[in-house]
Amino acid sequence: MPRRFELLVFDWDGTLMDSAGAIIASIQESCSDLGLPVPERERAAHVIGLGLKDALSYAVPELPPADYGKLAQRYRHHYLARDPDIELFPGMRDMLIGLKDRGYLLAVATGKSRVGLDRVLDATELRPYFASSRCADETHSKPHPAMLQELMQELSVEAEATLMIGDTAHDLQMALSAGVPALAVSYGAHSRDNLTVFNPLACIDTPQELAPWLAKNA
Repeated sequence: MPRRFELLVFDWDGTLMDSAGAIIASIQESCSDLGLPVPERERAAHVIGLGLKDALSYAVPELPPADYGKLAQRYRHHYLARDPDIELFPGMRDMLIGLKDRGYLLAVATGKSRVGLDRVLDATELRPYFASSRCADETHSKPHPAMLQELMQELSVEAEATLMIGDTAHDLQMALSAGVPALAVSYGAHSRDNLTVFNPLACIDTPQELAPWLAKNA
């Protein structure tokens, strides 16, 4: 049976790794450390997947840009303290291995920094399975289409043969802007209602549904 897609691009946090809760808590604790208004969970969750500057300006609009570095430092402190306990969603490792074995090109498009993504790729030992990746500190942040455009150009894959898989509206907006089909997952940062407005091919509600959907539809 011929495959519909050649390139599968995954968001990382909230899509492959169960890290959304740690990111939200780290944002909230960082604000508390600096005496800033602590964003509600929904507001903190909204910024997952964005680059650091965009995330801070939305999550803490009261924060002067000159102080972004202070808040970023506190965020890294709290997130790295949680980092050893953050795990991949169940089944993701086997899914990625299987997809690569079947000949798909795999890539990552993430709001993480390059240092952050490299750390987690090494910790999970998943680096060999990805043909390439893009991070928010080396190109335009989501929802700008640059990450997908650069990956497609590098890997010589057309938009119609590329699938973006992500858990946030930022992922789906990026895909829409790049002319790339998208698959939404609602088990991460953003709700199903916030995802389906972008008309993804489907919306997956549990990590266990992802591999079977890709096997059948990708």
